[in-house]
Amino acid sequence: MPTTPTPPTRGLLPQDRVGIWRDGFGRTAIRSAQALLILTFASVVLWAATRVPVVIIPVLIALILASAISPLVHWLTKRHWPRALAVLSAFVGILAVFGGVVTGVVFLIRSQAQDLVSRADDGIDQLHSFMNNGPYPISDAQINSIRESVQKFITSSAFGTEALTGLRVAGEIGVGAVLMAVILFFFLKDGQKIRDFLFGFLPPRQRRKAHTAAERSTVVLGGYLRGTSLIALIDGLIVGIAVAIMQIPLAVPLGVFVFIGGFIPIIGATVAGSLAVLVALIFNGPIAAVVVLAIIVGVNQLEHHLLQPLLMGKVLSIHGLVILLALAAGSTLAGLVGALLAVPLTAVGWTIIKTWLEQESPPAQRSPVAHPDS
Repeated sequence: MPTTPTPPTRGLLPQDRVGIWRDGFGRTAIRSAQALLILTFASVVLWAATRVPVVIIPVLIALILASAISPLVHWLTKRHWPRALAVLSAFVGILAVFGGVVTGVVFLIRSQAQDLVSRADDGIDQLHSFMNNGPYPISDAQINSIRESVQKFITSSAFGTEALTGLRVAGEIGVGAVLMAVILFFFLKDGQKIRDFLFGFLPPRQRRKAHTAAERSTVVLGGYLRGTSLIALIDGLIVGIAVAIMQIPLAVPLGVFVFIGGFIPIIGATVAGSLAVLVALIFNGPIAAVVVLAIIVGVNQLEHHLLQPLLMGKVLSIHGLVILLALAAGSTLAGLVGALLAVPLTAVGWTIIKTWLEQESPPAQRSPVAHPDS
């Protein structure tokens, strides 16, 4: 009696179709397709985020600030403060600090305005003499050519377009600041509820991982902001005190500017310090400018070799090359704000990836009991 062939197992492809995916080229093709899908998804997310920067950027900044301020709110609630009052006190305190710093800098500049104008005239004359008679002399004809080029640009339509763009950007910054303050308040007040709502759509196992990743990311963001603030404060104090000792005007505003620049890793404090070098060059001459430049370089080395490893090494655990690449990508996508947010977002992304790839410990299994007859 002839035997009927056994039908292939349901759910499996024929052997000749499966075999092409089992060799090295097949596995490489599968991994390549997976990588392309992930890159496509990431590109779509980045494209969508860059279309609505007025919404995305305030949310990200508020998230970072909330991660740094939340320990203060927890500390107040543990001392029997009502949560609403603890959130309001921390929120108003942060706004008062930022507002006080900005107001103080503005009043300092206004109080020294007349003296600065008179000293600037003398400094420009000294700079002009140094440019004519220095080691690399520049003639008055070359200086006048540069001045005419600048004046031509200022009177051109391109400058007017840039000015209108600047006004539009200033308006967006104002709207974003108000939106960020509102979002920050609700993150501090209802952060746990918002997290539970967002993670509630995930399966139970993935939900646990999401909560773990969120908690670790909060620690990373808070530690990053507090460590960066301390490093930037040290940079600003060193530069401000050195400029004040050298009797260079605007010592406090220059120190504040270096402090703000310190929030951009690696290059921020150096770029912000270039303004101090320029002020020293105009008001105190080339020698003072060289001294200030040497101080900026020394502060930069102190930050990279001592402060960053000491205060940020355990928090970030990211190689310097990754930070440079993140800064380049962030500044390309979103300019200065992208450079500010690139490193903390990269650290959070790496934290989420590590958390998601962790293998959960399997449940304890009973050891087999030996049979009495064995």
